Amino acid sequence: MSRRQKRKALPSQSFRITIKSLSHDGRGVAHYPDGKTIFVDAALPNEEVDVTLINQRAKFDEGRCVQVINANPDRVTPLCKFFDICGGCNMQHLSSTAQIEHKQSILIDQLLHFGATSAEEILPPMKGEQWGYRRKARLGVKYVRNKETVMVGFREKQSSFLADINDCSILDPRVARLILPLRELISGLICKESIPQIEVACGDDSVALVFRHLQSLSKIDKQVLIDFAEQRNIELYLQPGGPTTVTKLFPDDQNERLSYKLEDFSLEMLFHPMDFTQVNAGINRKMLNVAVQLLDLKPEDRVLDLFCGLGNFSLPIARSAAHVTAVEGDEAMVQRGRENARHNGLDNLDFYAANLAGDFYNQGWAKQGFDKLLIDPPRSGAYEIVQHLSTFAAKRIVYVSCNPATLARDASVLVKNGYRLKSAGVMDMFPHTGHVESIALFIKEKS
Repeated sequence: MSRRQKRKALPSQSFRITIKSLSHDGRGVAHYPDGKTIFVDAALPNEEVDVTLINQRAKFDEGRCVQVINANPDRVTPLCKFFDICGGCNMQHLSSTAQIEHKQSILIDQLLHFGATSAEEILPPMKGEQWGYRRKARLGVKYVRNKETVMVGFREKQSSFLADINDCSILDPRVARLILPLRELISGLICKESIPQIEVACGDDSVALVFRHLQSLSKIDKQVLIDFAEQRNIELYLQPGGPTTVTKLFPDDQNERLSYKLEDFSLEMLFHPMDFTQVNAGINRKMLNVAVQLLDLKPEDRVLDLFCGLGNFSLPIARSAAHVTAVEGDEAMVQRGRENARHNGLDNLDFYAANLAGDFYNQGWAKQGFDKLLIDPPRSGAYEIVQHLSTFAAKRIVYVSCNPATLARDASVLVKNGYRLKSAGVMDMFPHTGHVESIALFIKEKS
C-alpha cells in the first residue's frame, strides 16, 4: 500500500462567485468569504460566473468557469473550437485589444513592484497577426492504446494529458493543417508507441518537422515518413537521442537550413530547425525596427549584443553601426551567427562564445569599448550581468525581455548604476497566451 495519502475528492457541484481581477497568466482571480484565493480559467474581471473546482491547495484553489452569468464587455467568442480543453493558449475569450492592455499593465506593475521604478515613456504596444502566427512549437504525441488512436498537439488545460485536437488557430496554417494527417500517419507506424514529440520549425518558404523517437525505426516506417514528407512538401528530421542526434531524413540533401527574410534590412537569416528563433515573424520584424530606433545608431558606433543567438539583432544593427561584437553562450549558435554574417556579406561583426553567467569582463572582446549595448536574455534575466554593465559605459542599453518580473529586477540594478529608464513597452509576440514580451531603453545619466 502506498504511503502517499489519497487526495481528497473535489466537490462536483458548481458554485457562483464574482471575479475581481485578472492574474498575470490570464486567469480570473476571486476570493472566498474567508479570504482564500481562487484562480478561475476562462473568467474575466467583474464577471459573475459558475465555477467547478479542478484543484485545491493550502493557499489557493483552481477552478474552471462553466457558465458566465454577467459577461465582461471585453469578452469575445473564442475562434478555436478546442479552446475549452487545449492548453496551447488561454486568453481567446478576451478581446485582442484588452489582452495587450492587460500585458502592458503587467509590465508597468512589475517595474514598480519588483524594480521600484517606472518608465518615463510607455511605448505603443507592438501588434500583429492574431491567428496562425506561431512558427515554432513542440507538439506532444501519444498513442492511446485503449482508444486505438494517436493524439498530436498541446496539453490539456491544467493537465499532463494531450488534448484531443485536429486543428489549431495559433499555429502557422502550414502546420495546423498537418495535425490530423500526422495523427493518421503515426497511427499506421510500427513505432507509434515510441514517438513522444514532434518539434516544429517554419521558415518563410519551408516547414520542418523533427520526430523524436525512443526506439530505432524500421525501414518500413522510414519509408512511410519519407512518403508523407514528399507528399506534403515538408522537410523531415529524426531525433533518436539528445539535440545533437538530429539528422535529416527527407529530402536527401545536405541543406539543413530554413530561412526568414528581414526585408527592412535586406537580410536573409539561416537557421537549423532546432535553433532558437522568434515564434512570431511579423512581431520579430517590428521588434528589430524598434530596437534599432531606440539604439539611435550612428555610423561610428561600436555595439555589444549579449545573448546574440544566430544574430537576429546583430546583423540588423551591423547595417547601421561601425562594428558589432556579438556574444552567446552556445557555440553552435555562434557558428550560426558567423554563417549568417558571411551569407549576407557583412564583415563588421565578430561573434564570440562565452559563459555570460560568469566573469567575462577580462576577456579581450569585452575591452574593446562600446557606445551602445543590446541584451536579450532568457526568462531568468541577466541579474549577474547587469550589475557590471555600467563598466562598459555605453550611452544606451536596449533590453529585450520575455519575463517582465526579471526585467523589472534588472532595471532596478541599472537605475542604481547610473542609468535611467527612458522608455518601455510590450510586444504581442504570443497573442491569446499569458506570455508578456517587452522592450526597454536605458540611457546613461550625465555625470
